[in-house]
Amino acid sequence: MLLTDKKILITGGTGSLGKVLVRRILKGDFGQAKKVIVFSRDEAKQHDMRIQFMDKSVTTDEVIYDNFQRSLEFRIGDVRSYSDICSSLRDVEIVINAAALKQVPSCEYFPDQAIDTNCHGPINIVRAIRELNLPISTVVGISTDKACKPVNVMGMTKSLQEKIFTSANILNDSTKFIGVRYGNVFASRGSVIPLFHDQILNGGPVTLTVPEMTRFLLTLDQAVDTVMAAIGNAKAGEIFVPRAPSATVLDIAKALIGDRKIELVVKGIRPAEKMHEIMISEEEAPYARENGEYYTIGSMLPELNNNSNNISPLKSEYSSENSVIGFKKTIALLEKHKLMINQNQSDSSSEFLR
Repeated sequence: MLLTDKKILITGGTGSLGKVLVRRILKGDFGQAKKVIVFSRDEAKQHDMRIQFMDKSVTTDEVIYDNFQRSLEFRIGDVRSYSDICSSLRDVEIVINAAALKQVPSCEYFPDQAIDTNCHGPINIVRAIRELNLPISTVVGISTDKACKPVNVMGMTKSLQEKIFTSANILNDSTKFIGVRYGNVFASRGSVIPLFHDQILNGGPVTLTVPEMTRFLLTLDQAVDTVMAAIGNAKAGEIFVPRAPSATVLDIAKALIGDRKIELVVKGIRPAEKMHEIMISEEEAPYARENGEYYTIGSMLPELNNNSNNISPLKSEYSSENSVIGFKKTIALLEKHKLMINQNQSDSSSEFLR
């Protein structure tokens, strides 16, 4: 299978995506990996994550995480540090770069910090592989819809990460550098659903930015599936984009509130925030192809463009504005993924991070 006997490094591995990645890799969903290395600079989150994997009380959990002490390793380090990256990449075969500054307002106020993590971090990875001649087969950059037609610092730095990894294929032809790009992830840390849950459980009000704002709806497991699909199928320089439904923030809020007497308050759009998530721009559309449940965006660099003879399925941009599912289907989707308040009364966050 895809990861059998492989050593995988996950930078930023203590985040929402990293936790689900680790859980599913150790579970053996993609083959039995030899080792998973969680690399991050937050020792408290690493400690909490280590305890979560150690403190399993159910027999089936012990089977799922069998021998995790041999398979799971935690490393303190920072992608901004070239020496930290060099030491962590040794003997690794696959790198998943999930380390990032992701909050739009934070990046707007501290752009230098966003550049250091989101751009210099990827540069360190590329440089280390090239200068140390490391036998790494695949590097996956985790990107975001905000990298497409960026209007904020977070998106601009993520767009640069995509370009850094794409161009790395030219001088590092023994390593495949690829990417995944997706939008809003259901209930990941900092997203709107945990905020709405907290506000509703505390009696409101529920605060909206703009009611007509739309967001793609993707689960963390689907995000992980996208990463694995890219590792298994992407060509050098390609970016995988999942095809997903979208909803307005108003429909999400109303669906979660249900028949509760809770006030809705419109706060207005946040600094540099987008009204709609654009996953593939009009300029990228000619390079897009269908690959099962995903779109793939080929590189614009002629050395890497292998799709010149294929016809794109997209005639214009791929945006959350154009795939809104409506109120009833939003309720059904939230219920399907157990995200309604009455389905998570005891712990409104446990389901998201399991």
